[in-house]
Parts: sequence; structure tokens; C-alpha cells
Amino acid sequence: MNENSTINKSFSRWKIWLGILIGLSVVTSLMLNAWNEVHVVHVSDHSGTHQWIDVNHDGKIQTSTDRFIPEKGGAYRYEYAYESFNRLNWSLSTFTWLLLALCAVLARDFFYILRIRLLTHHQLNWKSGLYTIMIWEFASALAPGVISGSAVAMFILNREKIPLGRATAIVFCTAFLDNLFYVVLVPIVLASLYYLGITIDFFSSTTVLTVFWIAYAVFTGVAVFFFLILFVQPYIGRAVFQFLSNLRVFNRWKHQLVQIGEDSTNASLALKKETKWFWIRAFGYTCFSWLSRYVVINALIQAFIPLNIFGHVSLFSKQLVLWLIMRVSPTPGGSGFAEYAFTELMGGYGGSLLLITFIAILWRMLTYFPYLFIGAFLLPKWLVRTQKR
Repeated sequence: MNENSTINKSFSRWKIWLGILIGLSVVTSLMLNAWNEVHVVHVSDHSGTHQWIDVNHDGKIQTSTDRFIPEKGGAYRYEYAYESFNRLNWSLSTFTWLLLALCAVLARDFFYILRIRLLTHHQLNWKSGLYTIMIWEFASALAPGVISGSAVAMFILNREKIPLGRATAIVFCTAFLDNLFYVVLVPIVLASLYYLGITIDFFSSTTVLTVFWIAYAVFTGVAVFFFLILFVQPYIGRAVFQFLSNLRVFNRWKHQLVQIGEDSTNASLALKKETKWFWIRAFGYTCFSWLSRYVVINALIQAFIPLNIFGHVSLFSKQLVLWLIMRVSPTPGGSGFAEYAFTELMGGYGGSLLLITFIAILWRMLTYFPYLFIGAFLLPKWLVRTQKR
């Protein structure tokens, strides 16, 4: 298997521009739709233009059913989204939460570096670990969400002088830990929602709920599959690569595939012998990294829309669906799908669509676009640095 051609295809310049253009196009469309959004606001200084008639007699403003009749000096007035956006209060609290969001992004990568160094038995130093994770995230930003950067990760590790078979086993291990985190997190979050008496609107839809549980079953199945390969029957990996080597389409790489199968099996056998403390640390780093990823959105929302503990748990639960959508997205890094899904899922917390769209842009500016530019900057240096002699 040609490592250089795989890396060159994975980091093609057109993929960088495709991800940027899709993301910017969707964001621009969302901003234009949200800019002139009109909503009703309560005023207490007799400057209103309308009076509210509670048609439903439920004491709650329902703009779709209730009536607002013109009345000078009334308690309500119509306000465009851009008007409320211009009145945002950029307080110390706002900047504190934005700083926390940035720290969460850095924490996510830091724990990923700790994990990859652990899984390679510290064969990667801090600098190599940083390069590996940044290039890996770069690959993820360019690959469709359904594929992710794992498809090229083994070649990234191989460039860092880790045998391809062992690199394959390590990538399997990271995939197992990431899927295991999601499988464990879902019941914990749903139990928390039940305990706190929080109802999530989209879970009331039979279709959404069915799709969610089917996807959850797939993630569970993937986690079980990698568990079998890594801990129960490591020889499954050898059998899989042996099967691939016998296919005509892979004839050209027959010997390399057989060797990868042998090496990955040996690496899996070595991983199987690791101590419980090793796996506790590996899963702990995975949990902290993913929790940091989730905290980014909670912090960004809190910066502009104050939430209580119930709101944060609700917001956290919605991210389970958001990341699910991104994982099955056909676009580079979920570009376009991520921004749209964010605005659909994260509304309803008291902010206008324009504000939610603005927060979505901040979120992608922190968690997606930086990896495109950092990766494009580091890639040439990394290729020279890891060039085989």
C-alpha cells in the first residue's frame, strides 16, 4: 500500500477549499435567513407598540397562535433579530465563558496527545504527539464524517516510525475507546434527564427516536467488534487482512496486507496484556477529551444565554444527536451539516435564530476551521520531519 499516495490524496488542497466553501455557504444562508427574523419582546417603559391577547389562556406567549394587536404604549413590541443582536451585553462574564470554551478546545487536544503517547508507550515525544494529533485532526476535517480521519491515521503513525501493523492496532484502539465513551455516556445522560424530569422535544418524535437508537446500536456494535479484535480474538484482525489480500482488487498489495495482518495481531496481543491501570488511563483520557469537546458548546451558549443546571443538562443531551449527525455526514468534517444541525438543535434557549447562528459560527471557528489552517501550515514541515531515510 502506497503511504505517500494515501497521504497526498487525503490532504488534497481542493478538499480544504471544499470544506471551507460548504461551511461558509451554509453559514451565509443561515445568517441571511436569521437577519430579518422578527420576534416579540416585552417592554416596561410604555414604549411598546402592541398588546398581547392570550388566545390559549395558558399564560405563555405563543407567537404562532396568540394575537398581538396594535396599541401605542403597549407592553410588547416587534423587534428584528439584528436589533436584539446589537444590544448584546459583552460583559466580563461573556468573555470568561468564551475563554473557557477556548480552554476546552485546548484541553481536548491535550488529552488526545496524552492518549496517543500512552498507546504508543511514549515512543512519541510531546512534539511528535502534537504533530500527530494536529495532522490527524486535519485529516478528520477533510474527510467525510462517516469516514473520519481514522482512515489515514495509521499512515500518520507509520510516518512517525511506528510499524504499520502496530499503528493499525492503535487506531482500532482509539476507535474502540471513542465508541465506548459514547455507548457509556448515552444511558448516563438519559438517566439524568429522567431523574431531573427534563423532556427533550426531538425525543418525543418516534422517527427521531428510532433513528437515534438504531445509530446507538451501530455504535455499540462497532465498540463490541473492536473489543473482540483487541481483547478476545486478536486473530480476527489477521483473518480480515488475509481475506482482503485474496481479493483481486487488492492483488497489488497482497504481501503488505498479509504483513499488516500479522503485525496488527501481534500488536493486539501485546495490548491485551496491558494492565488495568493502563486501560483506566486510556479511557480516562478519552473521557476528558470528549467531555472537553462537549463543554465547548455549553460554554459558548452560556456566554450569551444564561442557563441553569437543567438547561445545561438539556443542552448536553442535544449534543448526543449533534455529534451523531456529524459522524454520518458525507461532507468534509461535517461542514454544512454541523452548522445547520447546530441551529436546529440549539434553539429554544431564549436566543434569537441570529444569535444561535452567531454562536454556531463561533463554535466552528474554534473547533473546525483552526485545524484546516494549522494542518495546512504544519503538513509540509511534518512531511519533511518524518521523511524516511
